[in-house]
Amino acid sequence: MSKQVHDFNAIIRKLRKDLFGKGPDRIHTIFVDNMVISTLYGNLTPTEKFIARTTEGKEMIHMARTKMIQEVYLESPPEGLEDVVGAKFVHLFSDIKIEDDIAVSVFLFDKTIE
Repeated sequence: MSKQVHDFNAIIRKLRKDLFGKGPDRIHTIFVDNMVISTLYGNLTPTEKFIARTTEGKEMIHMARTKMIQEVYLESPPEGLEDVVGAKFVHLFSDIKIEDDIAVSVFLFDKTIE
């Protein structure tokens, strides 16, 4: 894993830990053109796993996690994120599959990432 990927993952992990009380157990990140695609494994807290035992609970956690993370990035990207990739953050697309505890985030930047 390159230092750039390691540093990017560390920023993502810290933000999610601060925001949700638990960061992902594992992150796989790739850079493609002006995008960073991160697959995050092991995101849910024990409480969220308990709530997700019902359909309504799954929907509630899905909505809370996707909306919350998107709102955070809409306000401002995490400190250091743009420095790591050398480009300006434009938008985040994010989703989580509660049943498998896997999330995917696609970060768009204003230029190709070197």
